[in-house]
Amino acid sequence: MIDRDQVRHVAHLGRLQLTEAEEISFTKQLDSILDYFQQLNELDSLLEGVEPTTRAVNTVNITRADILQPFADREVLLDCAPDREEDFFRVPQIMG
Repeated sequence: MIDRDQVRHVAHLGRLQLTEAEEISFTKQLDSILDYFQQLNELDSLLEGVEPTTRAVNTVNITRADILQPFADREVLLDCAPDREEDFFRVPQIMG
């Protein structure tokens, strides 16, 4: 548990001037933070032997492979374009 003397010492090191109310408030806040770290330390010992993961479910890439395939109705698609040049869509120039 952290006490007000430790808070005063840390404030002195940080060149901070704290009021009595701030000392009390920071003592409570720092104490709760340290309690939380203690809970995390206890959790570490409980999880000993558990393999770390990056997600909750062990899923690998489930998307299909990106394989180039010809489009059967290419002409129909190109005919829908407002402007075309041979087998390409023609678009306005956007850079000088």
